[in-house]
Amino acid sequence: QVQLVESGGGLVQAGGSLRLSCAASGRTFSTYAMGWFRQAPGKEREFVAAMVWRGYGTDYADSVKGRFTISRDNAKNTVYLQMNSLRPEDTAVYYCASRGNRGPVLTTQYDYWGQGTQVTVSS
Repeated sequence: QVQLVESGGGLVQAGGSLRLSCAASGRTFSTYAMGWFRQAPGKEREFVAAMVWRGYGTDYADSVKGRFTISRDNAKNTVYLQMNSLRPEDTAVYYCASRGNRGPVLTTQYDYWGQGTQVTVSS
């Protein structure tokens, strides 16, 4: 089991920035990738960004490329999502996820999920 706890959400004006953090604990040695997803009211959960936990490889949704950056601190078992140039359409609950599957596609097949953190972008 892997436990994930997100933090860093909040209310920000359009054009502003936020940094989300996700602290992992438990059987983290089995983690291959970690990702961020989001779910806006009335919409399905969607992929935002992901990265290989020990190695190279990242992926981003087209809607956030150039604005969001995923990064990690392996020593702290923490993954971050730096969000710049935020837009009202970025408003959602953001979830951290991890997986042990070593497949090349980073957008799916996640096993563990955090409880989510709310991000609200005002216009």
